[in-house]
Amino acid sequence: MNNTNQDWKIFKGKNTEPHDNIIDLPQPPSWRPFGEDSKPGENRRKTRGETFQVRDEEIEMVNAALYLRRPLLITGKPGTGKSSLAYAVARELKLGEVLYWPITTRTTLKDGLYSYDAISRLQEAQQQKQQNFSELSEEQQKAQLKIIEKYITLGPLGTAFLPSDRPRILLIDEIDKSDIDLPNDLLGIFEEGRFEIPELDRIKEEVPKVNVRTAYSDETEDTTKGHIKTAITDGRVTCTHFPFVILTSNGERDFPAPFLRRCLRLTMKPPSKEDLIKIVMAHLNKETAENSDVDSLIDDFINKRKTETLATDQLLNSIFMVTKGRISSKDILISKLLKDLGGVEDLEAIVEDE
Repeated sequence: MNNTNQDWKIFKGKNTEPHDNIIDLPQPPSWRPFGEDSKPGENRRKTRGETFQVRDEEIEMVNAALYLRRPLLITGKPGTGKSSLAYAVARELKLGEVLYWPITTRTTLKDGLYSYDAISRLQEAQQQKQQNFSELSEEQQKAQLKIIEKYITLGPLGTAFLPSDRPRILLIDEIDKSDIDLPNDLLGIFEEGRFEIPELDRIKEEVPKVNVRTAYSDETEDTTKGHIKTAITDGRVTCTHFPFVILTSNGERDFPAPFLRRCLRLTMKPPSKEDLIKIVMAHLNKETAENSDVDSLIDDFINKRKTETLATDQLLNSIFMVTKGRISSKDILISKLLKDLGGVEDLEAIVEDE
């Protein structure tokens, strides 16, 4: 963009002169679908599957994981598209909603399998103030026991192992942030393909089947929208097709050998210039990708990436500001948008500059 718009700013820092220029704000980037979008976070992740540019090595490893029924552990720097690959696979193979399980240091295996709201269950029982359970008829006792289904919800991991006519798809995001025991805790279900819910196992003779909520919520996905609730028999979940599991890691820790032995491994490489041009075309348009300022931005991004940690969405943010905000690709704002993700802010230097 050769002609720089010097008046691109909506907010001008003049709090004594209120105005309505906010209505001139352009439509948001495709990767930030707010506004009329009722599920921006969920749909933003789905958009990744439509725009992600898959490379040959990734195609091979996905197919190997599908054939071998093994989880795929993807390691790479932030912003290289590790999680986007799951959405690309789900879209092409019509696997429905991606079951998303973000990992923290507090995450346990049970968090992924199911949750049981015992407190609410107890409160309801106390509010009902019914007669002694043993004094109820057999049908009344079964009805009382069956109420438990209202308080059990399957997690993303548990939902992934529900019976199905095609593999379900599960994204376990940032497994390297987990507690040291979680990777090994996953081995059991990865090997057996089943798990039990003790709260339901205890009542299976009286109530063999209960209907519970799952981790699915997207009613626009034809493949999985009918699985938002499901029946569980005898307190046990057993998969009929091993789910397609992607685990992502930023490479911040090592994993135990038994865990690695049961996974296929892929290192996600940063996108090349050709890949970046395709990404820009997918998110914006061909005209934008061929813009000389955008081409210069891509080259600068690749050069900076050699010594700094940068994510592809930082480049997209910069291109959006150049094309929609009409600011120069050499503007200092662009350098701020392309700030090193692995760097530490030098506050003393900032003070001295001021």
